[in-house]
Amino acid sequence: MLTNRRTAAVSLGTVVLTGALLSASPAQADAGAPSAAPSAKSAPKGDGAEALCKRLPKVEARVGAALTRLNGDATVPGSIARLEKRVAEAKAAGHTEVHTYLNGRLTARKTMPATLQKRQADLKSVSAWCAARGTK
Repeated sequence: MLTNRRTAAVSLGTVVLTGALLSASPAQADAGAPSAAPSAKSAPKGDGAEALCKRLPKVEARVGAALTRLNGDATVPGSIARLEKRVAEAKAAGHTEVHTYLNGRLTARKTMPATLQKRQADLKSVSAWCAARGTK
């Protein structure tokens, strides 16, 4: 009797698994097909000006903090001076791979202040626009 129950359970499990696989096949076949144009629900309803005006003080603070950190001395984690010191130490120690890696990071980090200063200037313009509209 126990054997019949096990056989019935295995048979039932097989039927359920087969049904699940067969019903999932059309959904999986559809997943690779390109979808139609996005629906109207997902389209933006504006340029996000109100939300940007609301977040503006926090964004300005973050940009200012990043500039302060980048322009800090060698004791400030994340500063250009600290990374320059690490590059020099790696070179002096003869760690060429580490030197190459850190030097690449230094090159990228040296471009950041100019980008952030441009962003800071843009945020001042946005701040003036928000203030003129009374949305700040």
